[in-house]
Amino acid sequence: MFVIETRKISDSVGADVLNIDIRAPLTSEMREALMQAWAQFLVLRFRGQPLSDPELIAFSKNLGELEPPGPNPQGKPYLPEFPELNVISNIKQGGQALGGLGDGEAIWHSDMTYASSVPMGAVLHAIEIPPSGGNTYWSNLYRAHDTLPLALKNAIRGRKSIHDSTYNSAGIMRIGMQPVTDVRQAPGAHHPLIVQHPRNGKHLLFLGRRRNSYILDMPVDESEALLDQLWAHATQPEFTMVQEWQAQDTILWDNFATLHRRDSFDPNSRRMMHRAQIKGFTPGEAMAVAA
Repeated sequence: MFVIETRKISDSVGADVLNIDIRAPLTSEMREALMQAWAQFLVLRFRGQPLSDPELIAFSKNLGELEPPGPNPQGKPYLPEFPELNVISNIKQGGQALGGLGDGEAIWHSDMTYASSVPMGAVLHAIEIPPSGGNTYWSNLYRAHDTLPLALKNAIRGRKSIHDSTYNSAGIMRIGMQPVTDVRQAPGAHHPLIVQHPRNGKHLLFLGRRRNSYILDMPVDESEALLDQLWAHATQPEFTMVQEWQAQDTILWDNFATLHRRDSFDPNSRRMMHRAQIKGFTPGEAMAVAA
């Protein structure tokens, strides 16, 4: 039996995996151990393993079916030869961006929750990193749910919120979108605020991103105040970990059970990362907390 070796990154979320070479094919036992560690720690880090794009794709397929990245400002894949992958970068070549999200701050969010089907997870591989800045943080949404004050939990029980699709996590408006003037009319999916994880049934606080969010059927001012409380609670430092990137780091995270954000960094430095996305599920009525 294969036993995975891990070392916690923080008390709440994240662990280094010490004894798996993600460049090589995994046995069924290794894959099962990896899935269990992923479910336990939510964020897994593999250090010092340079990956080619085919190796990144092959490893990511151990975790589930891949799905193409969301639309980017160019309207076409950044890597035409590997359309399964997204590129996160601030580097430009001949005035053309080689990737998305630039070098600014990326606010707390989960990926693509504005869609009806939400990605299960993602695998991000660091190729070039800046000398400082650009740290990434993850927050544990199981912990956020389990420690939610009873009054807040009762206030959101059975309620849904809008997951706005207007802007990406770097604050850049998506192609074809218009500014939102009334959050009640924001485009995007409507998901329950408390859901059960589709793989283990555990309850979690499901927030997506804050900008243009709105709790359905509430006065806007009450929705705003309640969402502010939920976001402040979910992103407390004691629920989080910080990733100080090293070149050739690879991070795997659960997109349902975590939020993540990124610090800004010097725009004159270079950052290049390639990313695969794991196909997910619809957090629909069947997974909402009914009572």
